[in-house]
Amino acid sequence: RVIVTSGPTHEPIDPVRYIANRSSGAQGTAIAKALVAQGAEVVFITGPAEVDSPQGVECVNVQTAQDMLEATKSALPADAAVFAAAVADWRVASASDRKLKKSRDGLPLLEFAENPDILHHVSTLAEERPSLVIGFAAETDDVLANATAKRARKGCDWIVANDVSPATGIMGGSENAVMLIDAEGAESWQRMPKDAVAERLAARIATFLNAKES
Repeated sequence: RVIVTSGPTHEPIDPVRYIANRSSGAQGTAIAKALVAQGAEVVFITGPAEVDSPQGVECVNVQTAQDMLEATKSALPADAAVFAAAVADWRVASASDRKLKKSRDGLPLLEFAENPDILHHVSTLAEERPSLVIGFAAETDDVLANATAKRARKGCDWIVANDVSPATGIMGGSENAVMLIDAEGAESWQRMPKDAVAERLAARIATFLNAKES
């Protein structure tokens, strides 16, 4: 049983505006499909993605980071969890229930609050922690250093890191080039279609879980 989070979250500013990340949900969807092909029971928790949800999964649609955290808690226990969603780090502390209007008095003042850290929450559970917790790190600079530090900070087992700087065309594209970082170090994968990245990662997850079970 594997939890996969995918897509962006939408954090409301008012009824018509929101904060989000530039995520299509394609990589998370591909990972869920590949895990189903490996024989996993997949709980697929997705924000408002640009791609259709995969077949053969238990799909939970969410909007905000808080929604995604609650859905993840409800999906536990699980053998593994893959946190591929691009969760917004911040939300507006008090979203307006009416559309904010332009005013001669100047720009509206928005107060921000931190969103829950879903990866850290699950990685540090005293009970019901999955045997394998995998995070994603979308970086624009110092990819290896930043992703390695993130793995240590979050307490997860693996981090899948990629360079999403504009020159790469990765964000929103059909291909990905990632590094898999674990306790032993980093392994670079060549650029390939996102489906191929997903299949390789799913096979690695299956190998880990089968070895643990045996």
